[in-house]
Amino acid sequence: MQRRQMLAGLAAATVGPARAQTDFPSRPVRLVVGYPAGGSTDVVARLLAERLGRVWGQPVIVENRPGASGTIGADLVAKSPPDGHTLLVGASAEMAIARATLRSIPYAAEDFTPLALLTEQPFLVLVHPGLPAASLGELVALAKARPGRLNYGSFGNGTAPHLLGELLKAEAGIEVTHIPYRGSAPLTTDLLAGQVQFSFDTIPAGLPHLASGKLRALALCRATRAPAVPEVPTTAEAGMPWLTGGTWASLAAPARLPEPIAARIESAVQAAMREALTDAFRERGLEPIGADAAATRAFLAAEQTRWAGIARRGNIQPE
Repeated sequence: MQRRQMLAGLAAATVGPARAQTDFPSRPVRLVVGYPAGGSTDVVARLLAERLGRVWGQPVIVENRPGASGTIGADLVAKSPPDGHTLLVGASAEMAIARATLRSIPYAAEDFTPLALLTEQPFLVLVHPGLPAASLGELVALAKARPGRLNYGSFGNGTAPHLLGELLKAEAGIEVTHIPYRGSAPLTTDLLAGQVQFSFDTIPAGLPHLASGKLRALALCRATRAPAVPEVPTTAEAGMPWLTGGTWASLAAPARLPEPIAARIESAVQAAMREALTDAFRERGLEPIGADAAATRAFLAAEQTRWAGIARRGNIQPE
């Protein structure tokens, strides 16, 4: 009798966690974004949240935690319980670049469970239309003629636009001033007002203003043109093939996420990509990827190495 009671107790202890994992999600899920509302990472998160909410029958809420180049939001998720109810829609700054540009960050790559790579977003070189430069070459020539008088904006110190701006300075031999912002939305506001003369930003951030003529795109920072902006030449076409980069949106959970929950989230994301998200991303100028967890883990490791090299070439010292 005593042995039977012991076995029954062990069975109950085993079934409890298993049932909790099977029942995921049992309450609203948070998608944390380390940037203000309105930027491309936020757009990805909101499209994903709407779709996952339908699939799971639970609210999926986007929570913006901007600041410190996305690391505030990432740290919040890294320190959250690994139960799947707090997830990070992360970008290149906090997930790949921070280790090369910050002396210390409060989390490590091992503090996350990568789940999916959602989109890639190559950067455009955007300028205020009042700037007398119709090409990337003309922008460089103008900067050389006006040393120290042009400003460029980024999403914040240590973000991908900052690294590309410093790389452009180092390789082209120009002197321009970096103005950091707390994300794409406030940067765009000042670029439209002419407070900064140029920036590196994503296609979704630039598209509405390109269509209205309030901004002009000089180049796309990759080797091939993008379907969303086929008229914009690449940096390779401008003779600057080394000026390539952008951001992306990945989905991650805290480390030690139970495998059944990880599998359920990954399956839901893959189904959403097949059914609706791919078209929704493309309509907004985002390039859908939909890589699985294993491919995402390998991608993140490669990106950490690549951006560390760009930081060295741009002479960016850890702060």
